[in-house]
Amino acid sequence: MRHARLLQDLGHPYALATAREPEQRQAILRLAPGFVGAPALLIVAGFLDGYAQGALWAVALAAGYGVPFIRGVSGFRVHAGHFAERHGLIIIIALGESIVAAGMGVSGLALGAGVIVAVVVGIALAAALWWAYFDLVMLTAEHRLSEASGEERARLARDCYSYLHLPMVAGIIFVALGVKQTLSHVGDPLGTVPAVALCGVALYLLGHNAFRLRGVGSVSVPRLVATILCLALIPLAVSIPSLIILAVLALLLCALAAFETATSREFRRALRAR
Repeated sequence: MRHARLLQDLGHPYALATAREPEQRQAILRLAPGFVGAPALLIVAGFLDGYAQGALWAVALAAGYGVPFIRGVSGFRVHAGHFAERHGLIIIIALGESIVAAGMGVSGLALGAGVIVAVVVGIALAAALWWAYFDLVMLTAEHRLSEASGEERARLARDCYSYLHLPMVAGIIFVALGVKQTLSHVGDPLGTVPAVALCGVALYLLGHNAFRLRGVGSVSVPRLVATILCLALIPLAVSIPSLIILAVLALLLCALAAFETATSREFRRALRAR
């Protein structure tokens, strides 16, 4: 209790500076143990290594994500458009880093035909991942967030954005690792860890469906099928050339984009007109 009170006191200047109403100040102070405690643990973890560092990271994540869930988010005011835009930028940054990782994976390699093809296919996969989020998912979620109000909007923002964007970003990071390893072994199968990482597209799509389920109460069957197919590629990725798996993933995501574009044309037009 004393530690929690101390963390609340540390968050008090921020609450006074940013919150215009007592309810907002109380909301910030209520979550101060997570806002202040989690970053503090990450700073300490930076001076450690091995299991101790990993343990502090885990505790920091638990504090950062657990405090808002346990203590609630009532009192916060969420601007739907701004909130959705900020998280969209996080996805863009993650995708940009995946392309940078592909470029770094090429450095020091002989630029043969296989490597060049892998780079092109990797960028096509990144573009398909971008489309999967920004074509409809972002617009639909922002509209749903705008329709909600008060504490319902705050909870929706916490669940859909603060929580359920995490598997999407993790999926992009895993794919970036898999693409980087593919560039180094275009003609060879991947090891187990890089194979699972490359098929992290499944985690990305699973995050999309969880995002949609929490936001609008339904799931995308085509994306669920694509998720299952991505998972089914993992055993193949350790036995056939990695370039083939990368190409299959890119084709699968591009086919998903084409299918959803063809079947949701009217819905897309109506949504963008709102």
